[in-house]
Amino acid sequence: MTNLKPVDHTALRTNQATIILLLVLGYVFNQPLWVVFVALFMLGGTLIGRPGFGWIYQGVFKPLGILKPEVLQDNPAPHRFAQGFGGSVVAMAAIAHFAGAPTLGWILAWVVVGLAALNLFLGFCAGCAVYYFLNRLGVPGFTQAPPPGTRPGFRPPRQA
Repeated sequence: MTNLKPVDHTALRTNQATIILLLVLGYVFNQPLWVVFVALFMLGGTLIGRPGFGWIYQGVFKPLGILKPEVLQDNPAPHRFAQGFGGSVVAMAAIAHFAGAPTLGWILAWVVVGLAALNLFLGFCAGCAVYYFLNRLGVPGFTQAPPPGTRPGFRPPRQA
Protein backbone atom coordinates (compact mmCIF):
# COMPACT_ATOMS: atom_id res chain seq x y z
CA MET A 1 0.00 0.00 0.00
CA THR A 2 1.20 3.52 -0.74
CA ASN A 3 -0.47 6.40 1.08
CA LEU A 4 1.35 9.47 -0.20
CA LYS A 5 1.06 12.80 1.59
CA PRO A 6 2.82 16.14 1.22
CA VAL A 7 6.18 15.98 3.03
CA ASP A 8 8.43 19.04 3.21
CA HIS A 9 11.89 17.66 2.52
CA THR A 10 13.49 20.98 3.44
CA ALA A 11 12.24 20.40 7.00
CA LEU A 12 13.77 16.91 6.92
CA ARG A 13 17.12 18.22 5.66
CA THR A 14 17.14 20.99 8.28
CA ASN A 15 16.54 18.32 10.91
CA GLN A 16 19.41 16.20 9.58
CA ALA A 17 21.79 19.17 9.40
CA THR A 18 20.93 20.16 12.99
CA ILE A 19 21.49 16.60 14.24
CA ILE A 20 24.87 16.50 12.52
CA LEU A 21 25.89 19.94 13.79
CA LEU A 22 24.91 19.33 17.41
CA LEU A 23 26.47 15.86 17.63
CA VAL A 24 29.72 17.02 16.02
CA LEU A 25 29.88 20.06 18.32
CA GLY A 26 29.12 17.80 21.28
CA TYR A 27 32.08 15.64 20.28
CA VAL A 28 34.42 18.59 19.62
CA PHE A 29 33.63 20.16 23.01
CA ASN A 30 33.25 16.75 24.73
CA GLN A 31 29.72 17.54 25.89
CA PRO A 32 27.69 14.34 26.31
CA LEU A 33 24.71 16.42 27.45
CA TRP A 34 24.37 17.54 23.83
CA VAL A 35 23.88 13.88 22.93
CA VAL A 36 21.04 13.70 25.46
CA PHE A 37 19.53 16.89 23.99
CA VAL A 38 19.63 15.48 20.44
CA ALA A 39 18.13 12.16 21.57
CA LEU A 40 15.27 13.92 23.34
CA PHE A 41 14.43 16.06 20.31
CA MET A 42 14.66 13.15 17.88
CA LEU A 43 12.49 10.87 20.01
CA GLY A 44 10.08 13.68 20.87
CA GLY A 45 9.73 14.54 17.20
CA THR A 46 9.03 10.92 16.41
CA LEU A 47 6.26 10.82 19.01
CA ILE A 48 4.54 13.91 17.61
CA GLY A 49 5.16 12.87 13.99
CA ARG A 50 7.44 15.76 12.98
CA PRO A 51 11.17 16.30 12.51
CA GLY A 52 12.60 16.87 15.98
CA PHE A 53 14.40 20.03 14.95
CA GLY A 54 11.77 21.04 12.40
CA TRP A 55 10.88 23.99 14.60
CA ILE A 56 14.17 25.64 13.58
CA TYR A 57 13.10 25.49 9.95
CA GLN A 58 9.46 26.46 10.64
CA GLY A 59 10.26 29.20 13.13
CA VAL A 60 13.46 30.73 11.74
CA PHE A 61 14.66 29.73 8.29
CA LYS A 62 11.32 29.53 6.49
CA PRO A 63 9.84 32.82 7.79
CA LEU A 64 13.09 34.67 7.01
CA GLY A 65 13.09 33.24 3.48
CA ILE A 66 16.48 31.61 4.05
CA LEU A 67 15.09 28.18 3.12
CA LYS A 68 12.18 27.40 0.81
CA PRO A 69 9.81 24.45 1.14
CA GLU A 70 10.35 21.42 -1.06
CA VAL A 71 7.06 19.59 -0.65
CA LEU A 72 7.02 16.16 -2.27
CA GLN A 73 4.37 13.46 -2.33
CA ASP A 74 5.92 10.92 0.00
CA ASN A 75 5.25 8.51 2.84
CA PRO A 76 5.84 10.18 6.22
CA ALA A 77 5.95 6.87 8.14
CA PRO A 78 9.43 5.77 6.95
CA HIS A 79 10.86 9.17 7.91
CA ARG A 80 9.33 8.87 11.40
CA PHE A 81 10.75 5.36 11.71
CA ALA A 82 14.20 6.54 10.62
CA GLN A 83 14.15 9.43 13.10
CA GLY A 84 12.92 7.15 15.90
CA PHE A 85 15.55 4.53 15.19
CA GLY A 86 18.27 7.20 14.99
CA GLY A 87 16.96 8.77 18.18
CA SER A 88 17.14 5.38 19.88
CA VAL A 89 20.77 4.97 18.82
CA VAL A 90 21.57 8.48 20.08
CA ALA A 91 19.79 7.62 23.36
CA MET A 92 21.99 4.51 23.64
CA ALA A 93 24.98 6.79 23.02
CA ALA A 94 23.88 9.02 25.89
CA ILE A 95 23.41 6.02 28.18
CA ALA A 96 26.88 4.75 27.25
CA HIS A 97 28.38 8.13 28.15
CA PHE A 98 26.79 8.18 31.58
CA ALA A 99 27.54 4.50 32.18
CA GLY A 100 31.26 5.21 31.88
CA ALA A 101 31.74 4.12 28.25
CA PRO A 102 32.33 7.43 26.43
CA THR A 103 34.15 5.81 23.51
CA LEU A 104 31.11 3.65 22.76
CA GLY A 105 28.89 6.70 23.22
CA TRP A 106 30.81 8.73 20.65
CA ILE A 107 30.97 5.79 18.23
CA LEU A 108 27.17 5.45 18.35
CA ALA A 109 26.74 9.21 17.93
CA TRP A 110 29.08 9.19 14.92
CA VAL A 111 27.08 6.35 13.32
CA VAL A 112 24.03 8.62 13.44
CA VAL A 113 26.09 11.55 12.11
CA GLY A 114 27.22 9.39 9.18
CA LEU A 115 23.72 8.18 8.34
CA ALA A 116 22.23 11.68 8.65
CA ALA A 117 25.00 12.98 6.35
CA LEU A 118 24.26 10.21 3.83
CA ASN A 119 20.66 11.39 3.76
CA LEU A 120 21.44 15.11 3.77
CA PHE A 121 24.10 15.05 1.06
CA LEU A 122 23.18 12.05 -1.10
CA GLY A 123 19.42 11.78 -0.57
CA PHE A 124 19.56 8.21 0.75
CA CYS A 125 17.67 7.50 3.98
CA ALA A 126 18.99 4.23 5.43
CA GLY A 127 16.19 4.11 8.03
CA CYS A 128 13.60 4.56 5.27
CA ALA A 129 15.22 1.72 3.30
CA VAL A 130 14.99 -0.52 6.39
CA TYR A 131 11.33 0.46 6.80
CA TYR A 132 10.57 -0.48 3.18
CA PHE A 133 12.51 -3.74 3.55
CA LEU A 134 10.42 -4.63 6.60
CA ASN A 135 7.30 -3.72 4.59
CA ARG A 136 8.40 -6.08 1.83
CA LEU A 137 8.87 -8.85 4.41
CA GLY A 138 5.30 -8.25 5.64
CA VAL A 139 6.31 -7.23 9.17
CA PRO A 140 3.22 -5.89 10.97
CA GLY A 141 3.16 -2.10 11.32
CA PHE A 142 5.30 -1.45 8.25
CA THR A 143 2.40 -0.79 5.90
CA GLN A 144 3.77 1.71 3.38
CA ALA A 145 5.47 0.75 0.12
CA PRO A 146 7.89 3.12 -1.62
CA PRO A 147 6.35 5.84 -3.81
CA PRO A 148 5.99 4.73 -7.44
CA GLY A 149 9.15 5.29 -9.47
CA THR A 150 11.31 5.58 -6.35
CA ARG A 151 14.01 3.22 -5.16
CA PRO A 152 13.51 2.31 -1.48
CA GLY A 153 15.28 4.82 0.74
CA PHE A 154 15.88 7.44 -1.95
CA ARG A 155 14.13 10.80 -2.08
CA PRO A 156 11.09 10.76 -4.37
CA PRO A 157 11.36 12.76 -7.59
CA ARG A 158 10.36 16.42 -7.62
CA GLN A 159 6.94 17.08 -9.06
CA ALA A 160 6.76 19.31 -12.11
